[in-house]
Parts: sequence; structure tokens; C-alpha cells
Amino acid sequence: MIKAELLAPAGSPEALDAAIAEGADAVYLGLKDFNARMRSANFSYAQFEAALRSLHRMGRKLYVTVNTVFEQREADRVYQLLKYLAGLGPDGILVQDFGVITMARENFPSLKLHASTQMNVASARGLNLLSRHGFSRVVLARELSLAEIREIRANTNMELEVFVHGALCLSVSGLCLFSSYLGGKSANRGMCTQACRRFYTAHRGKGLGEAAGEGGFYFSPSDLELIAEIPALADAGVNAFKIEGRMKSAEYVGAVVSAYRLVIDNLERGEEQLQRAIAEARSILKNDFARSKTAYFINASDTGSAGIDWLNPQQSGGTGISLGTLLKTKGRGEEKRGLVSAGAIRPSVGDSIRLHRADDTERLSHKISSVEAGPKGAQNSQGSFWISIPASFAPGDSVYLTQTKALKRYAKLIRRESSSRGPGRDRAPLPPVLAGGPKAREEKPQTGPGKKSVGKKAGGRAGQAELPGGLYVQVSRIEDLYVIQSKRPVRAILPYSRKTARQILAGGNLPFPPREIILSLDPFFPQALEGELAEKIPALMEMGYTQFMANNLGHFSLLRAKDERKKAVIIAGPWLYTFNAWAWDFISRCGAAYGVTPLENSRQNVEKTFPLENNSAHLRSRVFITIFARPSVFRIRQDLCAHYDFENFSGNRDEAFFLAPSAEGSLVYPLSPFSIVDKIPFLREAGFSRFILDFSDHPLKKAEYKDIMEAANRFSPISGSSRFNWKNGFYKPPS
Repeated sequence: MIKAELLAPAGSPEALDAAIAEGADAVYLGLKDFNARMRSANFSYAQFEAALRSLHRMGRKLYVTVNTVFEQREADRVYQLLKYLAGLGPDGILVQDFGVITMARENFPSLKLHASTQMNVASARGLNLLSRHGFSRVVLARELSLAEIREIRANTNMELEVFVHGALCLSVSGLCLFSSYLGGKSANRGMCTQACRRFYTAHRGKGLGEAAGEGGFYFSPSDLELIAEIPALADAGVNAFKIEGRMKSAEYVGAVVSAYRLVIDNLERGEEQLQRAIAEARSILKNDFARSKTAYFINASDTGSAGIDWLNPQQSGGTGISLGTLLKTKGRGEEKRGLVSAGAIRPSVGDSIRLHRADDTERLSHKISSVEAGPKGAQNSQGSFWISIPASFAPGDSVYLTQTKALKRYAKLIRRESSSRGPGRDRAPLPPVLAGGPKAREEKPQTGPGKKSVGKKAGGRAGQAELPGGLYVQVSRIEDLYVIQSKRPVRAILPYSRKTARQILAGGNLPFPPREIILSLDPFFPQALEGELAEKIPALMEMGYTQFMANNLGHFSLLRAKDERKKAVIIAGPWLYTFNAWAWDFISRCGAAYGVTPLENSRQNVEKTFPLENNSAHLRSRVFITIFARPSVFRIRQDLCAHYDFENFSGNRDEAFFLAPSAEGSLVYPLSPFSIVDKIPFLREAGFSRFILDFSDHPLKKAEYKDIMEAANRFSPISGSSRFNWKNGFYKPPS
């Protein structure tokens, strides 16, 4: 059995103290920029340096999160951060952006790379590709079963890190655009507003104007708890057990670490003692003030038919014990107080609460600074109490107790902070794709587990056939191909699914020949599908389907062929996030001849990524831009049709969405489409020539297709559409 590492979150120096004191082998933390928990306190550079020295003296490890995507304008800052980290030597950096991979390998090969769960790696093929690019560890997607983890372990030498406790994202790891779509606060940028946890109203008719049903927290998941699965995960060969919670208190971190430490330390002391340890650990975890618990998909033998114990519409999106709603308020500013009806629990000074606005527009954590007795009366026979509250809350808002005042005191690891200048002001060198073009040189030997050279950059050849400029149309099913033949696009893009593959392989004539169809692979590529895809993709290629859109790292090895004549033309899809030229360089190395800009990208960033200078003008000819779509704002690895009896739902901010369930998962789309079809002339003038109209969210009607195609040909704005982030870019917090 592998000696597994217990890895704890350190969102603050106090949480770091608690994690180490309770027995964590390692911690992970973020600095002030480029980490997926930008709303947590994070560490100053001086605090980080002091923590790194202390932990290394103790024989413990420290990993740094650099797990957000970066825009082209931020490249110099990313380079400075990587140079700074390379000079200090943390035990690893967690990475999401492919550009960080290129930048680190080209300039700072001493940095040890770990793939963040945001990279959406769920198959051995994905892991092994990263191994060839210098990675030593991958944090697996949370949606995998134990059987899949075992199969991954059997097919890779990479270290496996698995989340075992804490909050869950309802969407498949790294594939959520919900928060970004609602206001530019991208989860891929560490700014997630947890929109999935809000209150929504179900609409059981065909549209939103009828049959409005009851509301609920339909997409607010329970918290993960795998304390009882630790023995099985250890036996499966997991190298690191990871606790989520960089926004949690030190008390929470300490309690959870102590529970998992207890079980790990008893793994080899006999079954009876192990079960006693699990029972004791469960009792410790009962008081973590979190949501109800779930094992999620870990025990699912068939994830498509797994039961759903992780969604409960009556479960509030909040964490903690409900104290009710504010009855009255008084005072203002830091002196503001709220009256709460006395119940079974009365908080004390130093306890932490979380407040939710009644209209669900704001959620805020707060440490109570004062508690006073309230008036007694007929309506409050048990009494009531005044507590300090943030200034923005009012009567009717909900209050939750999230943590009681710490009873434990932990020794401080950071006793004295020496000053630190932090990262310097160095300029990032041009990425290879701009410095010399995709065939400029061969890869350097990588230093990861495989010790093999990646070889020549695969993106150098443009495939067997140049993809022409013009309009490309993506549909949801084979039947829609007959709809779009009336106004024939340059190519049809057809999402790969079991049904689609079955229909194509069964033979029969389609309105488009194979050379005019691009098959788009789903961005979630779990281990359970690897064998099926490895069989079906070559069969489809034999039939002439040689143009594919890859949306997951694992897809690249599926599309490689020993016979050069049968090699696929690969387009890197929008879910392989390429927000900078360094990321484009990486996907070229993986084998992509073309790429689609991410759906949440902005005009400004696209222009900066491919400036009309250096070697980048020709790269614009390799870029696809989506000009019309209803982007899936999140996807779930389960068909929710049997769980919910509605498709349409709305929020309390004039937001409207629909749920599209299927046997292979569920997706949520906005009713209002994204459109920049009126910007085609500008894009063409700027050197972009390939555009995608995406209708893959629903079966296509002839009238709808005709209207959108006419708008695209006339460059006319589409009424009721959204610009997404195209105009304003990502949200930028005030400095």
C-alpha cells in the first residue's frame, strides 16, 4: 500500500498552523495573484517565504496554487511570479493554464508541475500526456468513481491526488461558465460567485411565462466526505488525500485534518481498530458546520444510474447552522446590529456567521464583535438577541452560524516575517509560437517521470487539408444536418455521442460527406469512456471522418495515428482554454493545427494574443471564433431528468436558463444567446476568417436557422442576445 500524503488547505497563516499541528503532511496555499481562491485571504510574499522555511525544517511540504488562466496582458506578471517561485523552491505548483506549462518549461524547469483539478483530467490518457510535458502529479476530477481511479492507476505512473473532503462544484471540474456569464467573475480566474448555490424558480411549462412552480436550491450540492472510503482509496493507489477549504477557518481545517489523520494512521492496524478510528473520525466531522455530506460518485459502478444524494432543493445554499432571519436592525456602519430570535443556539463574541441577502444578491462572512440581549414579548417568548452585522444587511436576511470561537490554540509557524520584495518586474520572453513559429525547434527533453522527449512540435503541419474560411455550423444531432443543408456552411460540426457514433457507424447516407463534417468530442472525458472512444474513433477515421475538435487533453492521444496518411486534423475546442499565446503554443505541441478561442474570451484579449507583429499574423488564420451560441454554463455528470420534472428555471435577477438532460449527463444553458454576428466585418478585417454558429444546445428548427444565417450574412445584431465577455472582458476587482 502506498504511503499517502494528507494535504490540507492553508487559506491563512492561522489555518496553516492548525493544519500542521493536527498532522497534515503538506499544505497548499495561494499568493496574491493567479490562484483559484482570490476571495480568500491568501499569503503575502513574506508570509509565504517564512512558511516555506518553517515547513521544510519540519520535513513537511508546501505547494503553491497558480491555478487560474491568465490573459495576454498579464504574461509579464505570471513570468515574474514563476521566476520568484523557482528561486525559492516550493514542492510543487498547481497549474491550470497551458500557458504556465510552456512558460515554466521554457524558462524555469526546476519548478515541479502538478495539474489542478481545474484542468479537468479524468483519464489515464490525459495524465500520460501531461507526464510527457513534465508533470509529476495530477489532481483528478471530483466526478470519478473508485473503479475509474483504480483503472487510471493501472495505466499511469503519475502521482494521483484526490479530493476527499469539502465543498463540491456541481459542474464538472473546470467546465463552469456560470459565474462568468452572469457578470465576468470567472471561476477560471478565481472569482466564482457560486451562482449554482442560489435560489431558483422552476417553470414546468414550455416557457417562463407559464406554470411557475415552487423554488428551491436545485443546484446547490452537499459537501464531500470520503472518510469511510480512505482505506479503499489507499488500496487503489492514491498518493495524496486532499481537503478542500482555503476559504474555511482555522478551526474547520484543524478538525478535518485531525479526523483524516486518525484514519490514515490506523490503515495498517487491523480492521477492528480501523473501523473504530473511522467511527471516531465521523464524530469529529459532525461539528464542522458544513452542509449535509455525500460520497458523490466514488461508489458508483455506473455513473449514469448512480443515485443522487448530493442534491436537495430544500437545502440552503449556505454553510452552517441556521439562526433564522434578521427581525430588526439598528445603528450603521461598524456599529450596525441585527436582532435575531433566540433558538436552540445562541452565538458568542468571536463566533463566525454568514449572512445571505433575502434576494440572494449578496453573501458575506462576519465575525461577531458584540452580543446583547434583545426585548422579550409575546412574539419572542424565548427572548432574542442583538448581534453585530455587516452594514449592507437588513430585516429578512438570513443568518447562519458557521464557526464557534476557537477553543484550541495552535503554535504559530510564522513567528517573524522578514520583508520580501516579491516577484520582480522582468518581461516575459516571447512564447516559441511567436518567437520562431511552430516548427522553430524541437522540444527540450522533459524531466518528468517518463524521461522521454516530446519530439517535434506536432502543430507544425496543418493537417492533410487546409480548412477553408467562412461559416461553420455546430448542431446537436444528425437530424439537424438536414436542416442546415438549405444554407450550406463550410463545414458542419457534430458533437460526438454514443448515439451519433452508432448512427454513423451503421452506415447510410448523410446530407454532408465525411470530409465536410467535424466531430466535436465532449470536454468531459472520464476513464469509463476511454475504451469505447479508443475503439470508435479509429473506426470513424476509417470511414473518412478525419476532422475532430478536441476539448480535453486526453483526446490528443486518441487522435494520433501511426500511419501519417490517416492522421486526424485536430481543432482545439473552446474548452481547452487558450487565453494567451503561450497556451496556443502548448496545444500546437499536442497536435492541434487550429484552435477555437474560449467562449468567455474578450475582443481585446484575442487581439493582444495575436498582435499584428512578430510571427503572429499568420496565427490568426488558425483561429476559430464563435460568433453565436448558447454556451453551456455548467455540466453535470448525471441525467437529472429523473430527479427534476422541469426544464426551464429562472433566478431573481431576470436570469432565465434551461436544463438539457441526457443519458450521458446534463447541461444548463441560458435562454438568451451570445452573439457577435454583427462583428464579422471587423473580425475579417483583423485577419480572422473562420467563424462558428453553435446550435448544439437544442434540436434546430428551419426558421431559426434561416433567421440566424441571414443575420450573419447581413452582419445584423440579434435582438435579445448577450455579448458575454466579448466587450467588457473579465470582471476586475477595484484596486
